[in-house]
Amino acid sequence: MQDDGYIEIITSAATHAYLPLLSHDSSLRAQLEVGIQSYEKHFGRKPSTIWLPECAYRPAYVTDEGETRAGLESLLAEYDLKVFFTETHAITGGQPVGVATGNVFGPYGEITRRYVIPTSTEPIPKRETSTFQAYHIQNTVKGADSAENSGVIAIGRNNNSGQQVWSADWGYPGDFDYREFHKKAGTSGLQYWRVTGAKVDLAHKDFYHPDWAGYKIEQHAEHFAHLVGDLLRDHHNQTGEVGLIASNYDTELFGHWWFEGVKWLGMVLRHLTNNEEIDLTTASAYVENHPPQETIILPESSWGAGGTHFTWDNGENAWLWEHIHAAEKRMESLATEYEKATTDEATVLNQAAREVLLLQSSDWAFLITTGQAREYAIQRFRQHVERFNTLADSLEKKSPNTTLAAEFYTLDNVFPDIDYRAFRKR
Repeated sequence: MQDDGYIEIITSAATHAYLPLLSHDSSLRAQLEVGIQSYEKHFGRKPSTIWLPECAYRPAYVTDEGETRAGLESLLAEYDLKVFFTETHAITGGQPVGVATGNVFGPYGEITRRYVIPTSTEPIPKRETSTFQAYHIQNTVKGADSAENSGVIAIGRNNNSGQQVWSADWGYPGDFDYREFHKKAGTSGLQYWRVTGAKVDLAHKDFYHPDWAGYKIEQHAEHFAHLVGDLLRDHHNQTGEVGLIASNYDTELFGHWWFEGVKWLGMVLRHLTNNEEIDLTTASAYVENHPPQETIILPESSWGAGGTHFTWDNGENAWLWEHIHAAEKRMESLATEYEKATTDEATVLNQAAREVLLLQSSDWAFLITTGQAREYAIQRFRQHVERFNTLADSLEKKSPNTTLAAEFYTLDNVFPDIDYRAFRKR
């Protein structure tokens, strides 16, 4: 379907690392290079659009040592990645909305139930910018006074359409006739019950009726299609411009948290296809047919709780970053020192690189914050740190442990074509 132009499969960082908090640009490049390499291997083409993990972005900044680190847009431009997505408030200004408020369906909603997140008392300036259009992103290394764009384009998530699925209070997945996610049969683990009511205890849930749910799927798909049409029509009437709506969701919402979500999505696409006023498009096709007219600076942001880095860097998981940053520094040193490695050295270095990528995964910090599989996340993180340090020790002792490297590789079997030199200092 991608080859025929119907859909666009986009790339991401190799292990969904939380990019703004990585301390070395060599790690950022490795995450991008390995992710792109994997994409090209599977799809036979170069990607032009990327999903920044957790919509997390940061502009250029100066470190305590006086070094200027490029903004993420500059690194994306290096790899010819032309488009990425961002959270609503990063485009429009104002307070975070939607997913970033925490009042959402799915795992992101667990965060505000466990934390009291302080909100800023200072108003965040609103901007005239809108998620109905895409924007060139300024090359932030040049400073705020420069108008030079980076060649990279950002598309903001549309909150009005997004909340119809995300919202824990009035989103479609919470409808009383849909299947209840949280109640499972003790023997089979299957779910036989419906939501029944907003505050109905799990013990009193009614049985699931597939025909009732099927009726609601049709209603909600039609409602969503009308909402999209209304939003685009209103935007055109007010501005005279063609509008864009990007509704971004976690894939696991469909079929997992929201059992009926896959059928709903299919019906939505059919409704939108039949609407002559609406074009279904891809990110790359849209920016090619409607090149952005403005260049803006994006603030540091994510779609996590509060729109900040809080979910991935707080009192419970901040300790991870000391280990991550130490591994980044050590891997960069090794990759730079062993630019011309022997076969045995390369075998160990490649596995060390895999372990660094795996320990950088944002999922470990996320699971600690939400409390879901907390101990598993801590265990996995520590395993990857220990494996990396063990391999690095063998290299520094000039006795690369290829047996251990092969054993570690069989445990995860990721990135068979990795080249550790992606981590070298440049």
